[in-house]
Amino acid sequence: MPKFCANLTWLFTEMPFLERFAAAKDAGFDAVEVLFPYDVNAQDIVHALSRCGLKMALINCPPPNYTGGDPGNAAVPGAQERFRHDFMRALRYAKTLGAQHLHVMAGAAEGDVARSVFVDNLRWAAAEAPKQSLTIEPIDAVSMPGYFLDDFGLARDVITAVGAPNLHLQFDAFHAARITGDVIGTWAAMRDLVVHVQVAQTPHRDEPDRDEPDRGQIDYPAFFAALDAQGYAGWVSGEYKPRADTVAGLGWLRTARALTDDAA
Repeated sequence: MPKFCANLTWLFTEMPFLERFAAAKDAGFDAVEVLFPYDVNAQDIVHALSRCGLKMALINCPPPNYTGGDPGNAAVPGAQERFRHDFMRALRYAKTLGAQHLHVMAGAAEGDVARSVFVDNLRWAAAEAPKQSLTIEPIDAVSMPGYFLDDFGLARDVITAVGAPNLHLQFDAFHAARITGDVIGTWAAMRDLVVHVQVAQTPHRDEPDRDEPDRGQIDYPAFFAALDAQGYAGWVSGEYKPRADTVAGLGWLRTARALTDDAA
């Protein structure tokens, strides 16, 4: 059965940040991810994780929450020095929190020079932190206009060019649906590179369910069944905006567990 994780940047926002950990545990999650935890004292997060018996699955790099700023900088020509400074700070946070994965964001850029910068920065980062799992994630052009890594083929090319054993793919099914229109097919093509999965329904990036025929476009029961059948051992994170109360919208989680339990 896939292991499910709660994105605390998007979920349980009805309550203060440090209270979301216990809420996630009570809802049945065994791990959490936090996109930009840098405004919170790292030891406070460590204590929240420990109290609740939760693991930290993933955080993003670069550190400062980029609201109003740039969505990453790893592929931005001329920003190499800034990237390396940001990466080292993010790495310290990842180590303190015990984050399994550190997602390196490419930023807004385009062209061959940006690709070369991205590859060089990732090579440096992978060598600098050989024991830290690093991920890159294709993000669709509607959600983040101008983002360099907006294609799965490009992601494979970059990972191959970097050639580091600790660099992997982060597979967001919502972005896959928008980029290719075929989540299951894209998963099959990229599965060998994936260590972390995120889910949300299209078109509104809400709960990954299909309670009503016209509500969602991604067949999540089929997707979860594929993950289970193929023995995917990583986390599947709910990274979505709840339609209303977070707990009230967790029917998708109960359904997914029931389906995979029945299959077993």
